[in-house]
Amino acid sequence: MSTPLPQPFTAAHRSYVKSLYRRILNNELNWIVRRDLWRAKALAIRAEFDRNRDVQDPRALAEIFGKAEADLAKRIHPDPYRPPTAPDGNKWERNLPPPLGPVFDHQAYNAAHDH
Repeated sequence: MSTPLPQPFTAAHRSYVKSLYRRILNNELNWIVRRDLWRAKALAIRAEFDRNRDVQDPRALAEIFGKAEADLAKRIHPDPYRPPTAPDGNKWERNLPPPLGPVFDHQAYNAAHDH
């Protein structure tokens, strides 16, 4: 079951369109790492959004949004970019300080448990 779309030209509608636009741009940036090549794709995405800017029919908008969401779901990157220090990044919790507990005496333990 799909989620209901916000009514056109309300704050929720504008927020949804901006969110969709950002999600599409970020997904394309996951596929195209070089910014100079990504910029051309970003301009094409913006042109597509501008082409549908004046659509006022709620049914037509729902169809446009459904197609955009389906295209995004089909093209979603399997391994999206994560900033290195963000959760799940490659440097997340890499150099944590050691725990400040009591020092464990390995030699005494080994001597007591050596058979």
